[in-house]
Amino acid sequence: MKPVITALALAAAYTAGAAQAADLPSQKAAPIAPQLTLPAFSWTGLYAGLDIGGGLLAGGASNGGVSGGGLVGYNHQIGPAFVVGLETDFSGTSLAGGGRGTDPLGLRPPEGPRSLPWFGTVRGRFGVTGFDSRVLLYGAGGFAYGETGGRISEGWTVGGGVEWAFAPKWSAKTEYLYTDLGKNGGREGGASRGADFHTVRVGVNYHFDLPMLASARR
Repeated sequence: MKPVITALALAAAYTAGAAQAADLPSQKAAPIAPQLTLPAFSWTGLYAGLDIGGGLLAGGASNGGVSGGGLVGYNHQIGPAFVVGLETDFSGTSLAGGGRGTDPLGLRPPEGPRSLPWFGTVRGRFGVTGFDSRVLLYGAGGFAYGETGGRISEGWTVGGGVEWAFAPKWSAKTEYLYTDLGKNGGREGGASRGADFHTVRVGVNYHFDLPMLASARR
């Protein structure tokens, strides 16, 4: 009789243990959070923007001044890392200062007081995105024009900057330019009326998502 009772007791204990184990929550592996990867940004397309900054006339006595204006440009991205483009801008300024006297060797004529009410540029751009598709490091150079001493002068400009796409259609930039307006400015009383100057400016650009460029910007 004892063997029978013992077997029944063992069977009951096993059944109770199995039922208790069935009631326990299942031990599943913790889910792995998906990795969020931002899509690569494409710089291809038309854009327009505004900028503001300051400048300084080179040489002579200068108090410098501020500048501000607008721009329009177009970029084309070549592969994942290179960007070429064309940009034109126009700025009003308060740059003014005294001119240069005659240099000791007499190689450069004297300059009277200089002012630069406005200037504009048409520049080619070449940039690289490098470590982040949303950060563009670029150089720029090309044609420049402006009013110096009451006359229109022409010349050239060169510089560079960095631009950051902080939103799908918006970017911010910091840029430096050296500009030399030395042609067609004329002279008054033997004094040259050209000007060369430095500008540093910050700006924001809006990138247009045109239908013909939508596939290229994705």
